[in-house]
Formats: sequence, structure tokens, C-alpha cells
Amino acid sequence: MESSTSRTSLNCISLADPDIQRSVALLKQACLDSGFFYVLDHGISQEFMDEVFAESKKFFELPNSEKMKLLRNEKNRGYTPMLDEILDPENQVNGDYKEGYYIGVEVPADDPQSNKPFYGPNQWPSEEVLPKWREVMEQYHREALRVAKSVARIIALALNLDADFFDRPEMLGDSIATLRLLHYEGGQKTGQVSNPSKGVYGAGAHSDYGLITLLATDDVVGLQICKDRNAQPQVWEYVAPVKGGFIVNLGDMLERWSNSIFRSTLHRVVLDGQERYSIAFFVEPSHDCVVECLPTCKSETNPPKFPPITCSAYLSQRYKDTHADLSTYSDGKA
Repeated sequence: MESSTSRTSLNCISLADPDIQRSVALLKQACLDSGFFYVLDHGISQEFMDEVFAESKKFFELPNSEKMKLLRNEKNRGYTPMLDEILDPENQVNGDYKEGYYIGVEVPADDPQSNKPFYGPNQWPSEEVLPKWREVMEQYHREALRVAKSVARIIALALNLDADFFDRPEMLGDSIATLRLLHYEGGQKTGQVSNPSKGVYGAGAHSDYGLITLLATDDVVGLQICKDRNAQPQVWEYVAPVKGGFIVNLGDMLERWSNSIFRSTLHRVVLDGQERYSIAFFVEPSHDCVVECLPTCKSETNPPKFPPITCSAYLSQRYKDTHADLSTYSDGKA
């Protein structure tokens, strides 16, 4: 059961605002209310953002045979085909009507660090097919991580921690940061328009896994959030795209850290048949980081709600739960 959708309004946080306490107050209110907010004045130029979107589009316009050469591997690097992911198996009849491309922290195969589940070399389209593509994506990865660390400092202050709490090596100093290009094909290509009553979605309802997610989108509306997942009926609200800014949401690890004071909110993509491009940047701490209740978020009357877990173990299980087994593609990979 769910009710009809409207548009929600989100707080806007400017990273150029010299009044840090104002930013902290706006972020804290957003985190308590919906777990979503806008980030503006982040220092990435509109010109460069346009270039990243243009390069993303070039990849998704390649023939399927070319894209399948870069099918995601066991490190979750590379191409994810249409219907590869099913985020809400209870309500989806098929997988998500989207295709994507994962780019993580680049670690050479001969580096001992590459033995960790989410570190290793990325898969890249050849220079002959897409010149400049790797260069643009690696630069965007660096820029987005810089923005994420700035947002994490405001989150730390909002949780009554030192501003540099998340900067430590075991946190974002040695982070698992994953860029994901996303393409939702239009109804003319797939023959599918999102229809929640029939279990058809661009992306099924889910919460993100990590600390925070930075989302850049084109101007096509599609993202919906549900502020109270336990409400009956659930109320879904559209989030408007913001030109030149990021839509930022909190992930499950931050909900665990904050003992559910800050919320990781259900969201999904529902489309009317229009093609849509977006770029998500998922920010998680280091592999060995133990995610457990922060000292500022527990008391005798509010004990920890979640057991401690390492970031690596938590992420590995979540990816396994939501992605198709790679063996299903064994006959189709070029």
C-alpha cells in the first residue's frame, strides 16, 4: 500500500558558507527529518560536471557487445546490465530497469591491498573506443571524494564529534569510495514505464549501504523518498533535481553509527518513460573499520541498537544480496 506522490522540500547546505554552525544546524535538521539534503557550492565546476555526464552517455551508447566486454567482476568493477540488480525483491517482478558502471579506488593488481574485497584495478574502456574517458572519471572520483569529506566534517559536528572524526585513516582516510554511472533507458527502448502497482521500477526501494551518497542527476525527475518506511500506507515524495548541486543522503552505516538518531531513508526511482542519467558516489570507510555505536549516541536509557560489524563484511553481504550471480552471464560475456 502506498499513497500518491508529491514533491518534498529539502534543506540546502552551501559548502561556501562561512557560518559553519548554520550548516551544522541545517544538516542536523535534515538528518533527523528525512536523511536527504542538497549540497551546493561544492567547488566542482558545471563545465566539468557536464563533461562527466557527456562521457557517461558515450559509454552507454556503445553496442551491448562492447559494454559486455567490461561486465562487472567479483570486485564489483565495470558494467552492470539492465535487470542485473534487484533492490526490492519483495515488490519487484524483475530487476531494476537501469544499467550502470562501477568505478572504485584504483589499486594495482600486484599491490597487497588489492586482496581486499573492494580494492583492485578498475576496468576501463579502451582509449581507441573512448579517449579521455578514464581521465575524466578518475578526476571526478577525486573531486567527489573531496566534497564527501567536507560533508562528513559537518556530519561529525552535528553528532557532537570532532570535525576531523571521519578523516582518520580507518575512516575516510583510506576509504572505499565507489563511483557509479547510471542510465535509465526510456520507455521507447524498454517498453517499460515504472508502475509500482505492478512491481516495475527504474530502481526498487532501498537504502544505501555506507556513510553517505552524493548524487548528481540530469533534469529528469525520478527519485522518490519515503521518510517513514513503517507507515501504512507508505508515502512517497519526489525529490527535484538541483542544477549544479548534489542530492546527498545518509547510508545504513551512519544510521548504525548514530544509533538510529540519523536516518538512512528508503528511496527508489520511478520514471514516466523518459530516459534519465545520474551519477552516484558511494562513500564508505576503510575495509577494516568497525562500525559501532558512537559514544555521543548512546546512554543508559539508549543502549546500542546494532552489533558491531566491519565495513568489509557488511558491504560484501549487501552487494551479494542485491546483484545477480555472475555465473548467469557466463555464456553472454564477449
